[in-house]
Amino acid sequence: MKVALTIAGSDSGGGAGIQADLKTFAAHGVHGTSAVTAITAQNSVHVVEAFALAPRLVVAQIEAVAADMTIAAAKTGMLATRGIVEAVAEAVTRLRIPHLVVDPVMVAKGGDRLLDAGAVRAYIEALFPVATVITPNLPEAAVLVGRPVTTLSAMHEAARELQSMGPRAVLVKGGHLEEDAQGQAVDVFFDGRETVELKVPRLRTTNTHGTGCTLSAAIAARLARGEALADAVRGAKAFVTEAIRASYQVGSGPGPVDPWHAVRSR
Repeated sequence: MKVALTIAGSDSGGGAGIQADLKTFAAHGVHGTSAVTAITAQNSVHVVEAFALAPRLVVAQIEAVAADMTIAAAKTGMLATRGIVEAVAEAVTRLRIPHLVVDPVMVAKGGDRLLDAGAVRAYIEALFPVATVITPNLPEAAVLVGRPVTTLSAMHEAARELQSMGPRAVLVKGGHLEEDAQGQAVDVFFDGRETVELKVPRLRTTNTHGTGCTLSAAIAARLARGEALADAVRGAKAFVTEAIRASYQVGSGPGPVDPWHAVRSR
């Protein structure tokens, strides 16, 4: 049994964060472990309150898992503070955790910045250089490159620039793309050699909570199982597309995507 680790925040509503990650790991047949970075009180409508843990406690969770199990891949989600970003980067390097997928959670769906400039700098200087792949959406890519990323050509430019910041590869997610490519949902993958556009028909639904978490967790799970990076990204894209297709509504706001679609269809 392969082991995957999620380093992320808790979503009390169950749709995103470590809850989505662990469901995605299980759906891929890997054992899921976790290091909680922040506790959020949230539902499908809004985040009521959030509390970031001390960096030392986040690292203690990572160390506890690594001391007892062989971690085959890991992913990061909400890291909340500069101290946590730097501590996670140090721990991943020191413990030689392979196949790190970094989902740089920096901007809320409403457009609010979730990290200050110092924390963003820590991502670039400390975490990206140890990442196998980073998976920013368009608002996050814009924060990182310092300019709007609103077109497909801008996504290509951002992917190349972000890859030069240290990660082995970049997946710029086009879910927010205003210029639809003829009804397609387009992501841009760049591994330092080749740029690939990953396209699927765009699904019209508001139930997309947890999409980014599920995608990055699926990439990590597939890397843990031994898939090549490009194959893991393609497979994760197909997986999250079906998770969106199987999404459902449980509250008054946008509902979660469903990582268990693969299990239910067996």
